[in-house]
Amino acid sequence: MATLLLRLLFLLGSPATLLTCAAAGASFPVNVWPKPTSMSWAEPHAAVPVSPSFHIVASSGNPYLVSAAERYAKLLFKEMYRPIVRPAVNVTAGNALETLTLAVSDLAAPLQHGVDESYTLEILPTGAATVTAVTAWGAMRGLETFSQLSWRAGGRGRGRGRDLLLVAAGVRVEDRPLYPHRGLMLDTGRTYFPVSDILRTIDAMAANKMNVFHWHITDSQSFPIVLPSEPSLAEKGAYGEDMKYTVEDVKRIVEFAMSRGVRVVPEIDSPGHTASWAGAYPEAVTCAGKFWLPDGDWNRRLAAEPGAGQLNPLAPKTYEVITNVVNDLTSLFPDGFYHAGADEVTPGCWQADPTIQADLERGGTLSQLLERYVSAVHPLVVSRNRTAVFWEDVLLDAAVNVSTSLIPPATTILQSWNNGANNTKLIVQAGYRAIVSSASFYYLDCGHGDFVGNNSIYDDPNSDYKADGGSWCGPYKTWQRVYDYDIAYGLTPEEAQLVIGGEVAMWTEQVDTAVLDGRVWPRASAMAEALWSGNRDASGRKRYAEATDRLIDWRQRMVGRGVRAEPIQPLWCRTRPGMCNAVQ
Repeated sequence: MATLLLRLLFLLGSPATLLTCAAAGASFPVNVWPKPTSMSWAEPHAAVPVSPSFHIVASSGNPYLVSAAERYAKLLFKEMYRPIVRPAVNVTAGNALETLTLAVSDLAAPLQHGVDESYTLEILPTGAATVTAVTAWGAMRGLETFSQLSWRAGGRGRGRGRDLLLVAAGVRVEDRPLYPHRGLMLDTGRTYFPVSDILRTIDAMAANKMNVFHWHITDSQSFPIVLPSEPSLAEKGAYGEDMKYTVEDVKRIVEFAMSRGVRVVPEIDSPGHTASWAGAYPEAVTCAGKFWLPDGDWNRRLAAEPGAGQLNPLAPKTYEVITNVVNDLTSLFPDGFYHAGADEVTPGCWQADPTIQADLERGGTLSQLLERYVSAVHPLVVSRNRTAVFWEDVLLDAAVNVSTSLIPPATTILQSWNNGANNTKLIVQAGYRAIVSSASFYYLDCGHGDFVGNNSIYDDPNSDYKADGGSWCGPYKTWQRVYDYDIAYGLTPEEAQLVIGGEVAMWTEQVDTAVLDGRVWPRASAMAEALWSGNRDASGRKRYAEATDRLIDWRQRMVGRGVRAEPIQPLWCRTRPGMCNAVQ
């Protein structure tokens, strides 16, 4: 009778006829992360077996979508996910799912900022399923949702019956992201990560419906990318021969990301954070090789952290090199954004250079030096048909900044990282689009103590060192801290329109291959949901309590997919709903 009822519901009407429709805070026996905008699952909840001959039907008009269809079809059978709590569903044994059909209206739509990622997924109890989307990239999001509605049942131990691959049936999902920019920044300048780590990270991003891999490629510590026009930068600036990214590596990463609907935005930070350029071009870098903190005095620092060196805006070689760098990077990376950095320009480093000292004595200023540099770099980036992205410092730094006339809002995006919502508001009030990466919420490196050695601050037998544990941005940002942040907090509706999204940032002074996954996941998943469907239920209440069990389940599935995500609770909690809450 239940099977007949389910069939009739889908034959007779629209989603409004379904017996249950997910409110923004509702959970189901099996859930999707990030939570869809709208999901309906008819009651009594049912599932159908997946046929051994199951296949995904996709048009050949988009090779990336064809690749995704093949990948998800294999994943469905390869994945051995078994929910911690057995789903309470009726299994409709007579109607195995044979096909998932992808219906896309614009196969040629390029992967770029603002592309339509919406989709609708229907899984009928009659053994058919469809993803309908405007673009191939939206269809990929629908494929991921479909994969998360499948699971294994039975087949464990004697008398448990045969192993079944099941998928939820009687389901309709209508989904689209709140924000078009949902990113992860990975720093490969301080720590080199093998290409396999980067690919695994991008794959996990796609599974979380994140769509921007912000690759902070270089920093003061190393210059690991081999550029055709400037090979000496990597030759002299990389950690070693086996710690370089070749042109072939870059192409592989970009193509891999494209096949998952993830854009790759390159960043070559400058003019600060460029000590690694000094091996190739010592004449273009000021204060290189000097101790970063003379006499331990922060006010006399030459850099924000060990590794002093900044490009000299007065040196002709600076512009020759940066022109080649920008041209090479925009040739290697097809995305419409180019991140030009410009954070943490340290006055002491420039002031230590004799040519700059002479310029300052003639009445010049540090801000004029930065303006000279930016006035060359910004037009260069724009001439390559790119939008220039800078860290907020270029506008908001108190000591060294530039005039807004040099970074027109029409061709410039600013990325916030200091002072929480305050700096985001300052950015949008100035008319700029903003990417939010507030260190108070989205910096995943925070809370592990300072990495500098010979540090007496910890030599206190009576207590820990302050509440931050010695980390400048401590304490550690828990997944709930990440999840609960509203990136448009304190903005007017008009100002909020200029916030295009956010990025969690993985700075890597204390991160390498051994710990990468656990530092990133599942905390990045928390941001992924907040920026995809929000962090509130239909009544406007924060839904972190309801999200906990879902994130435990999602983390378990990610681990099964080869991502070493850290746990957020003991399994005991997942099997005893509500018992691990702070408030009952």
